[in-house]
Amino acid sequence: MVWVRRGLDRGQAPLAALRDHRREGRARRHAGELLMADTADAAATADEADARTTDITAGPGGVMTDEVGVVTGELTLRTELRAGQVVLRVQYKDADEWYAVTGGRAPLADPADLAAVHTVAVGLLHRPEG
Repeated sequence: MVWVRRGLDRGQAPLAALRDHRREGRARRHAGELLMADTADAAATADEADARTTDITAGPGGVMTDEVGVVTGELTLRTELRAGQVVLRVQYKDADEWYAVTGGRAPLADPADLAAVHTVAVGLLHRPEG
């Protein structure tokens, strides 16, 4: 399967343009975070903009985590965008502690793809029927 990004087939310099776009986006996001740092609610809203969360039921093998090993049952899956990487985390439903999914970290070229990555992760890990 061949993936074609905008500009690649027209001989443009997409990597340089992408780097400039990311740098500009990070600067804007950093400036926005500084402005919103005064209230906890505003900070939580900014955090949610770069994350997706869904309740799932782990299958019989559970979900392997870096911190505590396998977790099973009713879980919440969170897909986060951090420093250009997608990070998968799970927690027992309504618990406070989050655990990193083993192997659940990868570079993400386009932040707009976060929702699609989350949908795929939910499809792989949500196994209510076993």
